[in-house]
Amino acid sequence: MKTLLMHPDRDFDARPPQTKETEDFAQDLELGVLLDAMAAGDAQLREVAQAALFGAWSNDMDTILHRQAVLKDCLANADVVRQFYELALEPFNRKRDRLYSPFGNDPSMKVSTSVRTLSVCLDVLRRLRNTCNAYYKGFSSAGFDRFFKMLNDNLDDDYLASVTADLERLTFKDGVLMSAELGEGGKGAGFMLRQPQDRDRHVLRRLLTPAPASFTMQLHPRDEAGGRALSELQDRGLILISDALTQSANHVFGFLKMLGAELAFYIGCLNLHDELARIGEIASFPDPSSEPRRFSCRDLRDACLALTMHQPAIGNDVDADGRPLVIITGANRGGKSTFLRSVGLAQLMMQCGMFVTAASFSASLRTGLFTHYKREEDRSMKSGKFDEELVRMDRIAGRIRSRSMMLFNESFAATNEREGSEIARQIVSALLDRDIMVFFVSHMYEFARTFFEGKEVKALFLRADRAEDGNRSFRLHEEKPLPTSYGTDLYEEIFHGRGGGEERGAA
Repeated sequence: MKTLLMHPDRDFDARPPQTKETEDFAQDLELGVLLDAMAAGDAQLREVAQAALFGAWSNDMDTILHRQAVLKDCLANADVVRQFYELALEPFNRKRDRLYSPFGNDPSMKVSTSVRTLSVCLDVLRRLRNTCNAYYKGFSSAGFDRFFKMLNDNLDDDYLASVTADLERLTFKDGVLMSAELGEGGKGAGFMLRQPQDRDRHVLRRLLTPAPASFTMQLHPRDEAGGRALSELQDRGLILISDALTQSANHVFGFLKMLGAELAFYIGCLNLHDELARIGEIASFPDPSSEPRRFSCRDLRDACLALTMHQPAIGNDVDADGRPLVIITGANRGGKSTFLRSVGLAQLMMQCGMFVTAASFSASLRTGLFTHYKREEDRSMKSGKFDEELVRMDRIAGRIRSRSMMLFNESFAATNEREGSEIARQIVSALLDRDIMVFFVSHMYEFARTFFEGKEVKALFLRADRAEDGNRSFRLHEEKPLPTSYGTDLYEEIFHGRGGGEERGAA
């Protein structure tokens, strides 16, 4: 049996990948804030959410649409889905029971733990199937429809009754019945486990029917050697079924474990949706596009900023369809970095099959997300800050793939503007040649001017404005870059301690 709630054709890998690539974009997008909201204090939910988000880039269109449909069902039936999740976890929360454990070679122990595990798991599956049958009319996705059908086809009442009876016999309450032959040297051979015959319930018939000849041997309670010998004989018979029972327990246990892992992702999405609703933040399902070079959004907001400030964030409208390069310039603390984060988070959440914090969002699928943000000065660095930027860019260049997304935030500004602009131009041009979509936040006018005046690249230019009184709207507008360094902002930052931190904007 397979759950297939995360992928339409394969199991979900719940192990979060740990690479330098994921560490970088997780840090730059403040992904920990999103994971904390999804986990709601549950370590398992956080681990599964991390695995799903970090593995988003391998999802194809069918998987994304499959998850969206399942998630819509989860949002419409949140309480029922939480019941499914609690049932799936029940065998793993029974700490006092000696359920199946994958160690040990003793046949008696393997049979005992496997039978106990199967008994508990079958009871859970029976209640899970009954719960599904009670609420199936509220679900419409192909994922849940296939899941419900699978439970009913494989776990009908007759089958469950038959398996329950078999497990009862495998407890061997009346002892183990085996047959054996006398082999060479007087040793036992041909051991075979036998199924006990049903006892005749008619007392008179049992008394009048002669029983076959039999012999009984009783061990003294202190005969340890005899007990071990008898135990070894019993194991010779049980070894024939111990492996089969272990495989069955493995299968059922693995099914519930996978069900718990796949439902954990959707429980995390429910937790996140509840938290966004509590603070009044918008959420909608994006429209992934199979066409190249698509990116457009309406009222796109930074989910992590909203979760941090506990209020809705300010959004932006962008139409970058057919334009693989977006350059963002303008005033300090005007919302540029916030917008950059919102782009990365929305792309990541879309390809994970989740909702996004926007009125609408549509983008082409990307093969990966890479970030190159400015870092604070590291006093332990043996080389300069600009050298560190180049080293990080070199590492990204060795890993980035065609059709990825690249986010730059104030990159290559640690040197003079002329040199930094030329380096940025060459790197961006090389990325565009590989069909990589680039978002670049920069104060380097020479860099922005090169692409604005050039004709070989169709670029979109966004600008964060500052009013004459210093107020910011935290919204970006499609405007050409300006040859200004915003000296007033720098003066206020240096001499009055204003700004200099992360750009924030909330409604």
